[in-house]
Amino acid sequence: MCRSCFSSFFLNNDYLSHAGGKLFERLPLKPSRRNFMATSVGTAAALVAGSKNNEVFAEDTSAEVIFRGGKIIPLPGSTPVNSLAVASGKIIALGNESSVAHYRSNSTRIVELDGRVMLPGFIDPHNHTVLSALILELLEDVGYVNYPTRGKLISELHALAARTPPGHWISCSNFDNLLQGGDLSRQELDAISTKHPIFVWYTNGHDACVNSMALKLANIPEDIGPLPGGGHFGRTDSGALDGLVYEESAMMKFAHLFIPKLTPQLAAKAISDYLKTAAASGNTAVHEPGTLKSEWIEPFSKLSPRMMCRTSASLMYEDMQGYEAYRHLGLGPKGAQLPNSLFSLYGVKIVGDGSNQTRTGAQTEPYLNSDNKGKTNFDADQLKDMVKNVNKARLPVLIHCNGDYTIDIALDAIEASYSGSTEYGINRIEHSTIVRLDQIQRMKKLNVQPSFLMNHVRFYGAAYRDDIFGARRAENTDPAGWCVREKLPFTLHSDSPCSPAGALSLVSTAVSRRCEIDGSVIGPDQAVSIDQALRAVTIDAARQIGLGDRIGSLEKGKEADFVILEDDPHKTDPRKIGNIKVSETWVAGTQKFSR
Repeated sequence: MCRSCFSSFFLNNDYLSHAGGKLFERLPLKPSRRNFMATSVGTAAALVAGSKNNEVFAEDTSAEVIFRGGKIIPLPGSTPVNSLAVASGKIIALGNESSVAHYRSNSTRIVELDGRVMLPGFIDPHNHTVLSALILELLEDVGYVNYPTRGKLISELHALAARTPPGHWISCSNFDNLLQGGDLSRQELDAISTKHPIFVWYTNGHDACVNSMALKLANIPEDIGPLPGGGHFGRTDSGALDGLVYEESAMMKFAHLFIPKLTPQLAAKAISDYLKTAAASGNTAVHEPGTLKSEWIEPFSKLSPRMMCRTSASLMYEDMQGYEAYRHLGLGPKGAQLPNSLFSLYGVKIVGDGSNQTRTGAQTEPYLNSDNKGKTNFDADQLKDMVKNVNKARLPVLIHCNGDYTIDIALDAIEASYSGSTEYGINRIEHSTIVRLDQIQRMKKLNVQPSFLMNHVRFYGAAYRDDIFGARRAENTDPAGWCVREKLPFTLHSDSPCSPAGALSLVSTAVSRRCEIDGSVIGPDQAVSIDQALRAVTIDAARQIGLGDRIGSLEKGKEADFVILEDDPHKTDPRKIGNIKVSETWVAGTQKFSR
């Protein structure tokens, strides 16, 4: 999946109300005393302790909170305990109730788990937080999750028209042509309304559909030709515009008409609301790969203690000079946690190709029933030079690769510059959707790790099998099973807003390999165990963002980031793990969500 076009719109300075694009500046938000103390003490402790987590607290430290009476899993696959103590935002003890009771004082709060299950907090290592927040705040979500049939989608568009004043834009996002009945058309949207301009963005970020009034307001003539940057408009067999709009330069003709100026207040509200949803799904940390601008780092870090999740980011290649002001904090393998915040920095993002759903991921074999192999965004030499520059900057690289050809040249580039070294952090291949076994083995040799968007299997498994790749190639989509057999760590991510945030659904699909659309199993040999999938959204995800020594497992001296579930994933039908209710989410010793 790919949202580069969305990024161009929502993160474009033309839409920002403050000079220089300082979207998060001048916010009248200060951290609460409780959050300030937790983050400041936690940061200081981390600087003193380094990796020696068990030396952070003295034995006579009193617990602020003790959890007891449930199943506490320190690390997926480890022996559970039944009690855990927290002070100053960190874990100070865990074990049986009698041993942890040593840390109880008259002021200690006792939380009874009542048989619930505690796990390390879930971490989404590839989540476009700012982008997700702004899209959900400004556009109507008409995606598959909310409207799984064409009939329900059309009914919702009629309802939107009924409650929108004539002349005002109806602007929507997340429409999925693969799952919601095929492409929309100008005629279909004209049947919704001729009194409202309508713009419906596809979930792939590269396509949209508009009605006749939108074409008129955007001054699009019937004889319009191709635009710079690949922008173009679809046409019917008779040559008339059919309402389909392709690529950024064409969609920009409409976007400026319905996207309002973005203010710091609007951005703060949008992100706060979005992270509430993320916390409610059990996430305690989300990593933003490439859609946070370097000039937003400082103000965003000041905002972070008020947010419901820990946040982290990698900058785009074009923006990596923005890291220079933060070198003193330590980047790469240990991350760079900004002082008095719940925000950290990691590496550099490069987008190597497009989306398999739009057949723009670059492959070594053609897409099904075609001679199209997709296209990379950079040739092999260009990518090699870019990765060389990231290495010179002493940073890890994250390369978006949906096709196996792109993975080939990405691994060539990483090998040429890093030669298997992880001195600057773990180098990552983002998505790794269509990947071969020899590439997984090569990643292992080069100490490169993949991060899988397992919702490809969940939502597109049947389409990959029947329409896009064929059965043989679809079987090995997001091949976590190969990683397990090759002893290569991997992670699972949502790529929100391209798919819904929620680690338990990712775990469910990794274990069951079930496509939600038709109930079929896609590549059963690539299924993994529950513990292997849970590691991919906890400790292995923490390590992939440079925070493995601080979060990702429940250990003495680590940050008190954890999730409490109402049911045990190990005792749940793998197909229903995504339905387990999150009871509570805690970040840095503070309860952020409670059901």
